Amino acid sequence: MGLFRKAGEKPKSGGVADQIRCDEKDFLIWKWHPEGTVPGKNERENAIRWGSSLRVKDGEVAVFVYKQKNGPMQDYILGPFDEYIKTKNLPVLSSIIGAAYDGKTPFQAEIYFINLAEIIQSRFAVPFFDVFDPRLPDFGVPVAVRGVISFKITDYFSFIKLHRLDSFSMDTFQKQVRDAVARYTKDVVANAPSRNNIPVVQIESKIAQITDLVEFDITKRFQETFGVTVTGVDIAAIEIDKSSQGYKELVAVTRDITTATVQAQGAAAVKNIHDKQQIEAENYRETLRIQREEAQYAQHLQAQSQNTEVFQIGMQAEVGKAGAAALGQMGSNSAGSIDLGNGGSGFNPAAMMAGMTLGSVVGQNIAGTLNGIMSPNAPQGTTPPPIPQVMYNVVIDGKIAGPFDAVALQQMAQSGQINRQTLIWKPGMPAWAPLEEMSDLISVISSIPPVI
Repeated sequence: MGLFRKAGEKPKSGGVADQIRCDEKDFLIWKWHPEGTVPGKNERENAIRWGSSLRVKDGEVAVFVYKQKNGPMQDYILGPFDEYIKTKNLPVLSSIIGAAYDGKTPFQAEIYFINLAEIIQSRFAVPFFDVFDPRLPDFGVPVAVRGVISFKITDYFSFIKLHRLDSFSMDTFQKQVRDAVARYTKDVVANAPSRNNIPVVQIESKIAQITDLVEFDITKRFQETFGVTVTGVDIAAIEIDKSSQGYKELVAVTRDITTATVQAQGAAAVKNIHDKQQIEAENYRETLRIQREEAQYAQHLQAQSQNTEVFQIGMQAEVGKAGAAALGQMGSNSAGSIDLGNGGSGFNPAAMMAGMTLGSVVGQNIAGTLNGIMSPNAPQGTTPPPIPQVMYNVVIDGKIAGPFDAVALQQMAQSGQINRQTLIWKPGMPAWAPLEEMSDLISVISSIPPVI
């Protein structure tokens, strides 16, 4: 049955329907020709017969190109598609069907198949070119790069717009791709030392980093320039011409710089260690001094509390001395003389009263002191003297800490700050001793949690 004919018109005789399809396995662009025709030598090369069927596999697109006076026009059939050609599938053909009849075939069109699933791999190589280290711009090192780029067509509208289908050549297209990727790769490698801080002498070991830089750089460019999507860039090797004079000179200079840098870093490290040790030693000496002064002050307070009675007797003696001195002054102040007039000695009642008062105070102080000495069990005042406490120093993390009383040590033992082997010292001990040997700290030892 004819697909394109006037109403009531019978199909023309002699027409054999074509099967329009692509049986190529590996292709990017493939042009269909009617069966039995020789490309470029047959007027039926672009003739689409009555009743032809179209088969487009998944991952392909069939492009119908109609040459018109105002330029070529295209219809697109995206796979999967398998049915007879109809004007509803070809909108452009519907508008030109009246002009398509030439008495031989319903319409003229070139049909191209574009493979959207095929990933094309193209090898590229960048011959030796000089790369310079920005720190040492006088030494150019020859570098070469080899690799593979993979790409495919995803936006066939852009691809067709950028490339003429009727004159498309896969060899020419791949050469253009290779030249472009080589040019972009050369630019990335040449600028890697300055832009990415990659030393020239180490550039061979930076393949992965440079591969990422190249792929990032060319992905957008290839989409705009070639209408293809880059699926991967694999740089197989970055080679340095190590026999070149530039490489030898750069290595020698770099070695000297590296040696000087290492020496400077070593000297700085030694100085830092020395300064740190000196600061720690000063801090340790200052800590010992503070702890020694605190221990001496604690001992002083302890001795003072233990000798309160003697201290009080001494104070009372001082008061007695002051009273005796005051009595000795009574004669010089005429406290006991009687003045009968005419310049003679007289009686001074005020001085006598002052002397009697002071004598009473002195007498009470002396009597209290004697009572205390004669009666040691008698109370010495309303507030008894404090109970003397023994203070201990401990060694924690190699440093002396304290002094602490037994209660504080017990809390430290319960929290795990000290254990049975912790060194302890108290005033009167000739040397440090482990906690477990301190018989007067049994309560502290028993507070230490058992070992799990």
